[in-house]
Amino acid sequence: MPTVLTAASVERLKPDSVRRLELPDAALPGMYLVIQPSGLKSWAVRYRNGGKPRKYTLGTYPKLGLLEARGAAREAFQAIAHGRDPGTEKLEQRRKAKEGGQDQHLVSGAVDSFLKRHVRANLSPSTARSTEHLFTKHVLPRWRHRRLDSIKRDDVIALLDAIVDAGSPVAANRVLAAIRKFLNWSIDRGAIEVSPCARVKAPTEEVSRDRVLSDAELRLAWLAADKVGAPFGPIVQLLILTAQRRDEVARMTRSELQPSKALWTIPASRAKNGVANDVPLSPAAISVLEAVPQIQGEQGFVFTTAGASAFSGFSKCKGRLDREMLAMARREAKQRGEDPERVTIAPWRLHDLRRTAASGMARLGQPVHVIEAVLNHTSGVISGVAAIYNRHKYLDEKRAALLAWDLHVRNLTGLSAE
Repeated sequence: MPTVLTAASVERLKPDSVRRLELPDAALPGMYLVIQPSGLKSWAVRYRNGGKPRKYTLGTYPKLGLLEARGAAREAFQAIAHGRDPGTEKLEQRRKAKEGGQDQHLVSGAVDSFLKRHVRANLSPSTARSTEHLFTKHVLPRWRHRRLDSIKRDDVIALLDAIVDAGSPVAANRVLAAIRKFLNWSIDRGAIEVSPCARVKAPTEEVSRDRVLSDAELRLAWLAADKVGAPFGPIVQLLILTAQRRDEVARMTRSELQPSKALWTIPASRAKNGVANDVPLSPAAISVLEAVPQIQGEQGFVFTTAGASAFSGFSKCKGRLDREMLAMARREAKQRGEDPERVTIAPWRLHDLRRTAASGMARLGQPVHVIEAVLNHTSGVISGVAAIYNRHKYLDEKRAALLAWDLHVRNLTGLSAE
């Protein structure tokens, strides 16, 4: 009888000295742990194609852990559901890789192919740029002329150690994630057999950010944004009012706005998760947009200084915003008869405004699934199979949530309700 495999049970299972074992995973029907008499363990899925039974090997253990194997199996089953045959596709990928020429055996050629065929084709533009930057800055300078199959585990560790020693421990984590995906992709294409990233742990333990600005801090951020002015100030205020991502707001174009419907549509090509998002615009958001100076340019960017490109000077302007907030807080403390030098504001970043808005809407009683729809999240309450069948975009509900948040921000900042 099939049992649910666990990481511990997979590690403990022993081979049969005579025959190969295929152990089904009850948690994911169709996936098997295959144990050879030699002790070699691998993962496979069994399915039918054209009425004929087929087997597709996902990878070997422990290079591919239980959770990773289940993820790969789900991807295979999704392909099968769409009429594709993952086994045949893998053979074709191996054939193409062999025909790709000597350059594909070098890290430089393999990375170029990975960026072209996977990263730029499947990821959002901002994520693709970040991934390409990691390879350009950290990986290619060390491995560019190495054969892909010559990269060993100690090479990976040495690369990560060098990044940590240079004072960028979090970047080392990002590089590990990027090269692990790249090497697994290379395995799928038949370029290498095993990944040197197997069992390499992230060099730095990261603490999940949970900074939420208080109402007092949010008020200061809004008023300080007024002081800073366009184009950065209005960006900050729209981040507060819409709960969207920094680059999604900063790279907004006039063509994405529908003033008659009080609606802003972020196209799939600009959304981080590749899913278009309709963002209702509250009265305060519309007022902010109407006050932004219109500078003509071919791209039609809302927030720009010259018209040719979107605003990008975040670091300098964020520093000015922080100084304005602190100065304002100290002036108010002095007016209350308090010691202004004792006033401080804990560090925060622009992305915290998104979390602050989401937390604020929840505090106002808005449903979690509606807040997730505002945030354009696809991995929360409505995810998986439910997301496939639930095509409702919650536009009216999102508008109600953002209007409630709009009123709260108005009350904090003293904005007119007109």
